[in-house]
Amino acid sequence: QVQLVESGGGLVQAGGSLRLSCAISGRTFSNYAMGWFRQAPGKEREFVAATNWRGTSTYYADPVKGRFTISRDNAKNTGYLQMNNLKPEDTAVYYCAAARITAQAERGYDYWGQGTQVTVSS
Repeated sequence: QVQLVESGGGLVQAGGSLRLSCAISGRTFSNYAMGWFRQAPGKEREFVAATNWRGTSTYYADPVKGRFTISRDNAKNTGYLQMNNLKPEDTAVYYCAAARITAQAERGYDYWGQGTQVTVSS
């Protein structure tokens, strides 16, 4: 059974930073690409960022380019999403996900975490 557990969410003022973590257990983390998605109230879940199994290729949604950084530490079975210069429109539940192949579409992911809330106040 593969489990992904996110942490690091919280309340932050606009312009602030947060770092989300995603711990995977039950499988070898380095076998999987990793992605982050988010879902704001009343909206569909959307792609945020993804990286390949080595962390050498990264992809970002346009709204977060230049502000968010995805990374991973395979030795720790943990992935990260560093979020800087946060904006109120970044408020959402953030999910990490694991996939066999790097993808930007939800259907490409096999395993999902339960999500962590990020709230950015203006």
